[in-house]
Amino acid sequence: MSEARPFQVDLKGIVDLLGRHIYSSPRVYIRELLQNGVDAITARRLYCEEKGLPARSDWGVSIYPATAAYPEFVLTDQGIGLTADEVTDLLATVGRSSKRDILDMARTDYLGQFGIGLLSCFMVSDQIRILSQSATGAPAVEWVGSGEGTFEVRELDRGLALPVGTQVHLTGSFDSADMLTGPTVRTLARDYGQFLPVPVTVVTRAETRSAGDTDRSLVPGATGTTDLINSAPVFDETDHQLLVRYAQDELGFEPLDIVDLAAPGTGTKGKGFVLPFSPPPNAHQSTRVYLSRMLLSQQVDDILPDWAFFIRAVVDSTGLSPTASREGIVDDGNLEYTREQLGSCVRGWLMDLAVHQPQRFAAFLAVHEPAIKQLVLHDEQMASIFLGWLSVETSAGRMSLERLVKTSPTVRYTYTLDEFRQVASLARADSPLVNGGYVHDADLVRLLPQVYPSVVVTAVDVLAELDRLDPPDLADRTLAVDLEDRATRVLTGRQCQAVVRLIVNQDVPSLFVADPEVFRHIDRGRASEAVRSDGIWAQILAQTDTFALSRSAYAETGFTTRLCLNWANPLVRSLAGCTDEAVFSRCVQLLYVQSQLAGSYPLTQADRVLMTTALSDLVALTTLSTILSAHDPGTDDVA
Repeated sequence: MSEARPFQVDLKGIVDLLGRHIYSSPRVYIRELLQNGVDAITARRLYCEEKGLPARSDWGVSIYPATAAYPEFVLTDQGIGLTADEVTDLLATVGRSSKRDILDMARTDYLGQFGIGLLSCFMVSDQIRILSQSATGAPAVEWVGSGEGTFEVRELDRGLALPVGTQVHLTGSFDSADMLTGPTVRTLARDYGQFLPVPVTVVTRAETRSAGDTDRSLVPGATGTTDLINSAPVFDETDHQLLVRYAQDELGFEPLDIVDLAAPGTGTKGKGFVLPFSPPPNAHQSTRVYLSRMLLSQQVDDILPDWAFFIRAVVDSTGLSPTASREGIVDDGNLEYTREQLGSCVRGWLMDLAVHQPQRFAAFLAVHEPAIKQLVLHDEQMASIFLGWLSVETSAGRMSLERLVKTSPTVRYTYTLDEFRQVASLARADSPLVNGGYVHDADLVRLLPQVYPSVVVTAVDVLAELDRLDPPDLADRTLAVDLEDRATRVLTGRQCQAVVRLIVNQDVPSLFVADPEVFRHIDRGRASEAVRSDGIWAQILAQTDTFALSRSAYAETGFTTRLCLNWANPLVRSLAGCTDEAVFSRCVQLLYVQSQLAGSYPLTQADRVLMTTALSDLVALTTLSTILSAHDPGTDDVA
């Protein structure tokens, strides 16, 4: 029978794995050391409680950055300490549980469960030296681990005065020495440990040794300037002005408002700071997350619902589980519950704002309306409250949906911006047309009957709208038909049919009309101009265009677009009486181009040439007419 043998662990490979694939930066070494120190202090308090010994509230962690005079970084804690057996068992066995677990202290920390946090120190130091004095009274111990994968451990002389707790000594590697010096250490200690429940101090040691310096302590230079980096946790703060100042200093903006966040089931609480500006369309909410007051990450993007991207939150949790890197949250049932609860907090705040502070809610909507539109579409309760507040673009200008339904019991909308541009000028003032081409707006309009039962919602068909327009009066019918025929002949090369109709708005001389498939045909035409005419892509575009255009509503007529001439417009009526075919054709061509510009359609190269040529010809014709008018054929020339 073969004998079972243990795996051999390559420590250098493990350290490389941590630095390249688990941790995003060697900066996390100080987080792991702080975590170990806090755990050790908690363990010591429990030990004292079990033994009936007094415990002190000021037990904490002290950090001594490296300097030129004292090149060794030192972190000390006043925790429970380790015995020789414990330090061998826990520190030299990758994957073994921590002292906290030995004392039966439940822990949700993934790295703590597998005992690899201390190895992060090898990313900044080639050697880890630990001195520890156990609270049990066992001899002090020294453990020295090397990045090569070896370690040494020895008990120290009992006469050595070593305080209860643990000291971690690091000497910076050649490429990470700056990670152990004052400015970096102070920043990291504050980022990760400012809200910890134990005192954390940073001791600034002298940059140079004095000639008479005889400091023989285990932490040379330990008598330097001491700064406490702790501050009151922001997630427990109730003073509004202090919270505003925190947002200004830490998040970089003055919030529109502050939302209380809580998910009791996972021990999650915090504050949500409402952005005073609209984030980019592809932005996600970003939350600063602490676990048991230790910073996990400054940018966790799945704590709040996606629609709450207008919130920058700071939360602390005792029930969420971190990923292996301790820079994200495990996506499990706890996270889903927390996300739902925090989303409910934001919805409650919005409802309270809308009902009790309508002016502030209107100011909020002016900045973050897209987020509320998204929320309304996915929450029936929110729709019943907020739908009327939301605004859409209409042919009569931008207006709220509540005002829109009061203006007309029948709400008409287009699916796309192109359709809206074509028929907006046809809408009556008492029946505004809604532009449904913007994100969510068409969906919002279709929700109206759920909130306003008497409202009828209708999607507009561009061709049907044109057919609804009245033709000229019977007395003008012959002249109008003749105008249609003449204008259509002028536009034959443009595959455009001219029609004459009565449009209420007399200021609109003409309207360019096409169904969506035709506009896609126009876009494909522009694309084909950019490729070789004999290339493979040109052939593909041509075949695709032929097939797609056959599905157009205009396919049977032989025309791809229509130019609707407004018989109510004086220019069009004058054009109908124009007998000069050259002037007539140039005017029709200009109306064709002008109608596209009025609809905000980008012109093709052929359209631009047509416009330039028509203008040039009109100028030439006008100049020639002026010369001929100035010449009197009845007067002889005078020599």
